[in-house]
Amino acid sequence: VQLQACGGGLVQAGGSLRLSCAASVLTFSRYAMGWFRQAPGKEREFVAAISWRGSNKYYADSVKGRFTNSRDNGKNTVFLQMNSLKPEDTAVYYCAAAVASGGTYYYSAVGEYSYWGQGTLVTVSS
Repeated sequence: VQLQACGGGLVQAGGSLRLSCAASVLTFSRYAMGWFRQAPGKEREFVAAISWRGSNKYYADSVKGRFTNSRDNGKNTVFLQMNSLKPEDTAVYYCAAAVASGGTYYYSAVGEYSYWGQGTLVTVSS
C-alpha cells in the first residue's frame, strides 16, 4: 500500500485547508484510515480516523468541531477538511492505513497503522 498526501501549505489563522491522501491499493475499502501530525520537537499525535465504510469517525479533542474526515472509496482517497485553523495546528500531517477488523472499526494509535504516507506540511501563521 502506498499513500500520497497533498494539500498542505501556508494559511493564516482562521483559514482553511483540505488535505487529500490517495492510496494505491486494490482493496482500499478494507482499510481504516487515519490522520496524524507531528510538530517540530514533538511526538506524532493522532488527529482523526475513519472506518472503511466511512460511517464511523473519531477526532482528537484539539480538532473536534473544526476538522472533518471523509473518504471516497471509489477514488481510493481520504480527505481532511481543516477549518478555523490555529497556529498550534502547524505540523507535518501524515495519512495512514490500517487493515480493519470490520467496517465500523477505526484506530487512534500510531502502532495500529501499518502504512504511512510521506507527510504534507501545514503552516498556520498568526
